[in-house]
Amino acid sequence: MTPQTWTLVAIVAAVIVIALAAYAIHRSKQSQGLRTRFGPEYDRAVEALGSRVRAEAELRRREERVGHLAIVPLAAADAARFSAAWTSLQADFVDNPRGVVDQADALVRELLAKRGYPMADFEHRAADISVDHPTVVSNYRAAQEIRGRTLRGEVETEELRKAVVHYRALFDELLEVRGLRPEARPQPSIRPTRPMEVRS
Repeated sequence: MTPQTWTLVAIVAAVIVIALAAYAIHRSKQSQGLRTRFGPEYDRAVEALGSRVRAEAELRRREERVGHLAIVPLAAADAARFSAAWTSLQADFVDNPRGVVDQADALVRELLAKRGYPMADFEHRAADISVDHPTVVSNYRAAQEIRGRTLRGEVETEELRKAVVHYRALFDELLEVRGLRPEARPQPSIRPTRPMEVRS
C-alpha cells in the first residue's frame, strides 16, 4: 500500500478507537446515572434479569413508562384524610394485627391510585414506584412478602408490626401535598395511643 493509503487507514482506525471510547464513556455515565437514581433497585434488577444490559434496559423502560403517567400530588384535604385513616388503622394494631396489615395494604393502594399510579399487578406497581421512590420500594416489597405469608398463616405479631412499618415508609413518602413545602406536609400521627402501638 502507498504511504497515503497507510495514512488513511491509520486515521480511520484512530476515529474508530475514539468513537468506541466515547461510546464506552457514554454507556458508563448512563449506567452510573441509573445506579444513582435507582439505588438498591438497580442491583435487584441486575440480579433478577441476569445482566447489567438487560437490567438497564428495563430501568429505562420504567422511566419512559412512568414519564407518560399523570402522577400528581395530593390536595391538602386528601392528604389530611389519608393521614387520619393511617392514624386510625395504626391504633387498631394491638387488637387486630392481621387486619391492620390488610388495611395498610389497601390504604397504600388507594393512595397510589389517588396519586395517579396504575393499579396493575404488584410487580408492575413496584416497578412504577421505583422510578420516583427508589429508596422505599424495597419497603413495599418487604411488606408484600410478609403480607403474603400472613395470608397463609405463617407469621407472628412482630413480623406483622414490621410489615406495617414497611407500608408506612412508602405511605409517608407518597403523602406529597400540592403547594406545600416538604416540611409542611401532614404526617401520620405517631403519638402513642395504646401500649403496643406500631412505631417506625
